[in-house]
Amino acid sequence: MKRGWLRILMLMLIVFSVTSLSAKNFIDMYMEGGMFMHLISTLLVVVIIIAVLKYWQLSIKEKIDSKGFYLKLKGYIKNGQTDEAARICAQFKNTTMGFIFWNGLMGYNDAKKSGKESFDLKKALQNSFDEAGLQTIPKIEAGLFWLDIIAQIATLLGLLGTIFGLVAAFDALANAPESEKQKLLTEGISMAMGTTAYGLMVAIPTMLIKGGLQARADRIINNIDEYSVKVINQITYSIKE
Repeated sequence: MKRGWLRILMLMLIVFSVTSLSAKNFIDMYMEGGMFMHLISTLLVVVIIIAVLKYWQLSIKEKIDSKGFYLKLKGYIKNGQTDEAARICAQFKNTTMGFIFWNGLMGYNDAKKSGKESFDLKKALQNSFDEAGLQTIPKIEAGLFWLDIIAQIATLLGLLGTIFGLVAAFDALANAPESEKQKLLTEGISMAMGTTAYGLMVAIPTMLIKGGLQARADRIINNIDEYSVKVINQITYSIKE
């Protein structure tokens, strides 16, 4: 709960900072930042692409009522109708949970038909679920680490722009003609401050986006772990020693 409020507060601060800049001031700041602004903007585009793709995956593609799905399977499993339960899971194979359950039940059914009993049947069941989990669960979090890297790079590019801006400002003080010294000094300082600000304006929302997507991914994985164990236990209870 505290993390949620902290994210909201940080987002409000960013929005306030951006809106406090007029369009003209922001354009001037961007142009004076030089190549560093373009590099940070490229990172921003990459963040948007990753965020949209992962949001679609985690919120739309993986959308499933985990509890309802499990309860629907539970009735068939208790009655020994694992073939029917597998057919239901096949309808949700586009989701990670549906695929894992389908693969697990199919592995169990195949093992049962091959004549395995007791311990061997339980082991085949567990292995089928584990195999499907190892195959699909890493894909849920895949790509999220790039958001952390991009946030760090955006910050560092902003700091690098600050260094270049200060170097330009000091060079203007030391070597520029008096008629141009004030102008070059102002441009150097503006570049130094602008690149740092823009780097943080990209990095902070990126971290917030990463946090939100990671929370969704964790929730999906936790549901898969919880209900996979419940399904395995439910089937195990029906296996005779």
